[in-house]
Amino acid sequence: MIGGRRPIRGRKPGDRRVRVERPHSAYFRYTGPGQLTAKVTASAPKTRVGRAWAQTRRVLFGRQLSNEEDAFERLPKKLALPIFSSDAISSSAYATEEILRVLVVGGASAIVFSIPVAIAIVVMLAIVSTSYRQVCRAYPSGGGAYVVARENISQIAGLVAAAALLIDYVMTVAVSTASAVAQVYSVVPQLYDLRIEIAIVAIALITIGNLRGLREAGLAFASPTYVFLGLALLMIGLGLFRIATGTAPDLAPPPDAVPVGTAPVTGFLLLVLCLRSFAGGSVALTGVEAIANGVPAFKPPESRNAANTMTMMAILLGILFIGITVIADVFHVLPTEEGGQTVVAQVAAAVFGDGSLLFILFQAATALILFLAVNTSFNAFPRLSAILATDGFMPRQFSFRGDRLAFSWGIILLATVAGALLVAFGGDVHALIPLYSVGVFVCFTLSQAGMVRHWRAERDPGWWWRAGVNLVGGILTLVVLLVVVSLKFTEGAWLVVVLVPALVAMMLFIHRQYAASSRQLALRPDQVIAPPRRAERVVVPIAGLNRAVVQAVNVGRSISPDVRAVLVSDEPDVAEHVRAEWEHRMPGVPLVVVESPYRALTGPLLAYLDVLDQAWPPDEEAPVTFVVIPEYVARHWWERILYNQSSSDVRRALIGRPDTVVTNVPYRREEPDAFERQPEAVET
Repeated sequence: MIGGRRPIRGRKPGDRRVRVERPHSAYFRYTGPGQLTAKVTASAPKTRVGRAWAQTRRVLFGRQLSNEEDAFERLPKKLALPIFSSDAISSSAYATEEILRVLVVGGASAIVFSIPVAIAIVVMLAIVSTSYRQVCRAYPSGGGAYVVARENISQIAGLVAAAALLIDYVMTVAVSTASAVAQVYSVVPQLYDLRIEIAIVAIALITIGNLRGLREAGLAFASPTYVFLGLALLMIGLGLFRIATGTAPDLAPPPDAVPVGTAPVTGFLLLVLCLRSFAGGSVALTGVEAIANGVPAFKPPESRNAANTMTMMAILLGILFIGITVIADVFHVLPTEEGGQTVVAQVAAAVFGDGSLLFILFQAATALILFLAVNTSFNAFPRLSAILATDGFMPRQFSFRGDRLAFSWGIILLATVAGALLVAFGGDVHALIPLYSVGVFVCFTLSQAGMVRHWRAERDPGWWWRAGVNLVGGILTLVVLLVVVSLKFTEGAWLVVVLVPALVAMMLFIHRQYAASSRQLALRPDQVIAPPRRAERVVVPIAGLNRAVVQAVNVGRSISPDVRAVLVSDEPDVAEHVRAEWEHRMPGVPLVVVESPYRALTGPLLAYLDVLDQAWPPDEEAPVTFVVIPEYVARHWWERILYNQSSSDVRRALIGRPDTVVTNVPYRREEPDAFERQPEAVET
């Protein structure tokens, strides 16, 4: 108990008063016997620079949130839809173009297959989304394909799924941002040369938004998503109306259109083209699994809300994708070379009128939702990283939540890698797409195979039809995976094929390190900790005699009576002067002078400690050596670069030395005089 009720005698006999002391109240509150809960003031910075940095963080990211406020950060369906579905919904802006970009090689006879290919992709979307609805209900703790594969197939399968997901989330950020910039320069071509700068600024702003927390990100990102949905549905409705009434325009090819093949393509070549276009258009399925990964972010009942959001997302994506593809086919829209108008921009110009207010609004909304589509990854990537860190397959920092209850390490890593990828590929959507689909279908295949085994093990009522849906979906996604890898391997898909095993190996290495350290630190089940019986000695490395050294020696005396100071010097005259002063002021504490003719400091000190260990009787256990390093702490941050450089070198050299404990004893200028505070320690 800190503080409490203290009786105070008054001036008169019988005069009694009670003083209630609560020195902890400004920093802690009691939550049980021997248990304190820290308030926000307990971690408040004490320095001027620290306070300035804290204020800057509050402006950028908002105030600190406590764990109790996590429930208020949960998302209702109307906010979860734009946060977790913006990636999938926004893919309708470039999936059709990827289909046409392949089929245009086969000429007009091949382009007509764009609608059947789109329908096949939507059928795949229906199967995959139904499967992930079941994942939401079966695994409400989140994790998606990683957790399903880990628990139902094997740990390696789970890590393969996790690696593929991590790559997919990075690619989502890069592809969606590059596509968003393409929508911008479709309206303002002069911005093409600034595409990399625009992309980096957008990623930085979205990173700050996510570091502010889930709820604030949802509030900021909801409006653009719903504006895009409204304008896209209006565009599709008007386009279909014009088709139905026979007023659909027959657009002339733009001057920078991709050349249309002239030779008719039939038979096997047509099949290959359709498969390649299916592989390209399958990017429409990216982001479908994000809801299953983020189930804990939903308001209760989490599983049901997540499953319903999944269904709504799939319906909206299917309508947008089929609608844009049908209009593009009937209006004879053709893809353009890099830097030209996108397919969806040409469709909007044909329906709304090129340069009209609705066209500009639609392009702005499309660019915004594509920028915000990366938010799906900014929510899913950190959560998956946190799950992997909790399981010991990623550094533990990724499981720590920041001031705003966001997994800050994962958010920052994702932004950094995606930004570097954009710069490396020059912001080219079509160069990034081949890297995109492989990871998606690896996850789909493993998750659905895992769900088949899950239903067979559970055998709940109706398990057979659920397992059947997952089995069909698993077979289809496996076929698509093989097609994507084989047809896009030389275009860049090989990089993902190499990266997935590399990431799995890295995660296994991290897990092995954590497991080894856990075994080394573990206590035996029957072990009762007794007082230490090993001898202890203290070594204080010094450069002279001052107040910081006196304080370090006094700390050493509180540890063990066996205390000695060590002076490593390359100037014998200075060393003799220090010895004379030491023997006068510090009797009872021996000083060992180690002359260093080669001017080294750390090496001779380590060698002296080794000699001490070797001189110990071989039939006795060597003592624990406490190296107590005096350290002067300057008042201002800019002064600190002038001090303690040698101390830092010694500390780094001693870390990890067997049977050695390194202790830094800071002496601050504001502290009372060490000689005056403890005169008896100086005189003895």
